[in-house]
Amino acid sequence: MTKMMISRVLMLGLLVGASVRAEVAYEFAPDFLSMPPGKETIGNGHGEIAVDSTGKFYVSVQEEGKGVQVYGADGKFIKALPLPGSLHGFVVRKDEGGEFLFAAVLGQQKVIKTTLDGEVVMEIPTSAFPAGKAGAKGLKLTNCDVAPNGDIYVVDGYGQSWIFVFDRAGKFKTVFGGPEEPLKLANAHKIFVDRRFERARLLICDRGNNRMLHTDLDGKLIGVVASEGLRRPSSASFHGDLMCVAEIAGRVSVWDKAGKMVADLGANDTKGQTNTPKVEPKDWRAGVVTSPHGITFDNDGNILETEWNQFGRVLRWNVKK
Repeated sequence: MTKMMISRVLMLGLLVGASVRAEVAYEFAPDFLSMPPGKETIGNGHGEIAVDSTGKFYVSVQEEGKGVQVYGADGKFIKALPLPGSLHGFVVRKDEGGEFLFAAVLGQQKVIKTTLDGEVVMEIPTSAFPAGKAGAKGLKLTNCDVAPNGDIYVVDGYGQSWIFVFDRAGKFKTVFGGPEEPLKLANAHKIFVDRRFERARLLICDRGNNRMLHTDLDGKLIGVVASEGLRRPSSASFHGDLMCVAEIAGRVSVWDKAGKMVADLGANDTKGQTNTPKVEPKDWRAGVVTSPHGITFDNDGNILETEWNQFGRVLRWNVKK
């Protein structure tokens, strides 16, 4: 074999090796969360979980006036924020002036922006949404996220699955998606701005169609991220090139930037224990999910997942380094 042939073989090997990503390993972290004073569980959960830049994490519960609980990176309860009890989806994002919580308030058909202490500094009320897009029961807003330019994306995930875009000040700009062509969304449960790419794009958990989609920030379809073998994707989070997904029919999964699943966590195949809020604590199993509803990476790449559960449940997996 000539030196040129050897060089070509070595180069081919390097290219092939670079295209293959090993699976990522995680380990379940039991009993990491300390309960709020006087509580045996965190309380009725049907929302989201998010982490700020200091490592504190925020989890929503259906308790009016105490709708978000704040915990330290060590899992110790710090306080409850004076927010509505129907925050279905929220994110913690940097914006002009610091970090803020942006939330879709399902029960009040509005979006709020708050400080990390729970002070509401902006509101997008029902009246700001365009007429003719709500279903018979009105808007059913389930999540929102913020683009690099400050635009706010809001999805009517329990309604008609339209995705509304507002500017940083809360002024309506445009709408796309919905049940019509070309996206034909159904229960677009939550949406997120995916900044892993050179041009940020939108990740849509199209739960009713059991798929995840990418569109550009104008709503043009880029492609289907995944559809085979999913368990009704409900929420997502990003860290480096990875994406973790909460699948309400009983699994947490981790995906690389190319759309390959690299980890499968907590899978539950027990009939009657997934896609339901009624699984009681006596039936919980360590490291096995019930109905994953919200999810986030922390700042070190560990995974925190909150469930649709009337008692409230948060699970954690630490990445093996």
